[in-house]
Amino acid sequence: MLRPAPGAVFELPLPADPRARELAALLLEDPADPRGLDAFAHAVGSSARTLLRLFLAETGMTFNQWRVHVRLQAALAHLAEGAPVARVAQRVGYATPSAFVAAFRRVTGQTPASYFATREDTP
Repeated sequence: MLRPAPGAVFELPLPADPRARELAALLLEDPADPRGLDAFAHAVGSSARTLLRLFLAETGMTFNQWRVHVRLQAALAHLAEGAPVARVAQRVGYATPSAFVAAFRRVTGQTPASYFATREDTP
């Protein structure tokens, strides 16, 4: 199994289209923003369907995958500072710590605790 390099962040390619980039900026500024894609589409002057196509074409990820990566990337800093998982989950937009841990595990293959234990074990 491949492990991310120490200090690695989740890959987060940015879309080029101005509407999708504006949406990306909103989420990078506030990963916990609870709005759905329809509300974001309205805010950036696009349709949800167009944004779905743009994110996939320009980032190689679906909008939902991209959003998860934004949230997990933001979570890394909090976790590295030693913040409790429950607090981190709330800060980055997850309703429950278990939902956050499940998303973290889907992306990394590890729980947050084992992810950081692996980082400490690598030279």
